[in-house]
Amino acid sequence: MAAKELGAQQVANIWRRGSTHVGGVRGLVLNVTMYGSRSWLLRYQVGGRRRDLGLGSYPSVTLAQARDLAREARLKLARGIDPVADAQRLRTQLAQEMQRAITFADAATKYIDAHEKGWKNVKHVAQWRSSLATYANPVLGKVPVAAVDVEMVLRVIEPMWATKTETANRVRGRIESVLDWAVARGYRKDANPARWKGLLDKLLPAPAKVTKTVHHRAMPYADLPAFMVQLRSQEGNGALALQFLILTATRSGEVRGARWDEIDIANRVWTIPAERMKAHKEHRVPLSDAAIAILKNQREVVPASCLYVFPGYRASADPETGAPLSNMTLTAVLRRLNVDAVPHGFRSTFRDWCAEKTQYANEVAEMALAHTVASKVEAAYRRGDMLEKRHALMQDWGSYAMTDGHTRGQPAAIKPAAATDNSNPKIDQSN
Repeated sequence: MAAKELGAQQVANIWRRGSTHVGGVRGLVLNVTMYGSRSWLLRYQVGGRRRDLGLGSYPSVTLAQARDLAREARLKLARGIDPVADAQRLRTQLAQEMQRAITFADAATKYIDAHEKGWKNVKHVAQWRSSLATYANPVLGKVPVAAVDVEMVLRVIEPMWATKTETANRVRGRIESVLDWAVARGYRKDANPARWKGLLDKLLPAPAKVTKTVHHRAMPYADLPAFMVQLRSQEGNGALALQFLILTATRSGEVRGARWDEIDIANRVWTIPAERMKAHKEHRVPLSDAAIAILKNQREVVPASCLYVFPGYRASADPETGAPLSNMTLTAVLRRLNVDAVPHGFRSTFRDWCAEKTQYANEVAEMALAHTVASKVEAAYRRGDMLEKRHALMQDWGSYAMTDGHTRGQPAAIKPAAATDNSNPKIDQSN
C-alpha cells in the first residue's frame, strides 16, 4: 500500500523520533534522530537486503527536492544500478580526483618534509627548498602534480641547460624525485616526465658534453715544500689550520671544526665523527710528527676551556668554549699569499704526490682521503681502515711537506699563533 502523500507543512511538523513515510515516491522517508536532527532517506531492497540511501538533511533539502532525488534513484534501480553503491563509487572517484589535484609545489613541500630528517644537514634541506622555489615553481608550482608533463619539465630546465648545466641537472633530479614520490603516494599515474635515462637524454645533450667539470684549483706537489716555508712565516690560527689541513689531507670544514675531544695525541690519531664527515662515516686520521707539533703548539696557547683546536674570532662566540674559524679563513690566507689554489685543492696535491712519488697502494691513498669505495662488493669485504699503513704514508707526506731542502727528513719549526691571554678564546682576530 502506497504511503499517504504529505504536504510541505505536514512534513515541517514531523518531530517524532524514527522514520515517517512522506509519500510521492515509494520508500521516501523523513528520519528524525534522538537528537532532533532530520534527514531524507530512500529505502529500497537489492537482492533481498534493505538499503538506505541518504538524500540530504531537512530543511536544507526541501520536500520537492527530496522527491526528485528519490525518483532519480528509482530510475537507476530500474536500470539495474544500486544507488548506494553508485554513490560510494562517485565519492571514491571524487576523493581520488581531489588527491590528484595536489599541486607540484604542495607535493614538493610534502616530499621535503618527509625526507629532511634523513638528509645530512640543514643546508641541504635549504638548497632543496630554494632551488625548487627559484626554478621549478614558477612553471610547475600551481600545476596539479598529475598533469606535469615533459614539455613543462623542459620549460624549467632547458633555458639553463647550456649555461647552468650543473644547476639544471640538479633541479631536474629533484623534480624527478618529487614526481616519483607523487606516483608512490597515488597522486599521479603517468610515467615520470623528469627522468633522464630513456627520456630526457633523447631530448637534451648529456651534462658532461655541455660543460667540462671544473676541478678545485690545486698546487703542484713539487711546489709544496717551498710554499710551506712561506706559510710557516704567517701568524694566526688560519695559517696554522691550513698547515694542519695540508698535513692531514682533510677538508676545510673538518679542520675548522676540529675539537680537542677528537684528538688523541698519545696514540697520534684524530678521529672525526661521522656527523662531520661528507660520507657520514667516522674517519681516523693518523698524525705525522709535523701535525703533532702543531697540535702541541695549539695546546699551549689555546685556553683550556676552548673546545676547538683552531678557534676563530666571532662576536657570537661563547666566552668559555669559543667558536670555530669561519669558512673563508683558510681561503683568505691563500689570497694574502697570492697563491692560485683553494684549500680543498691540497687533497689533489697529496693524491698526485702519492701516485707520482711513492709506492703506496692506491687503496691506502684513497682511504687516507676518506673516499667512499665505489664497489659495494669491495666495501663489504674491506672492513678495516688500514690505519697502520696510513700512519707510514702520512709520516712520509709530513716529512716531504715540512722540509725546506736544507734539513731534509726533519720537520721544520712551527711558527706559533700570536700570544693570547689564556682566559680569552678569541685567538684568531686577524683571520
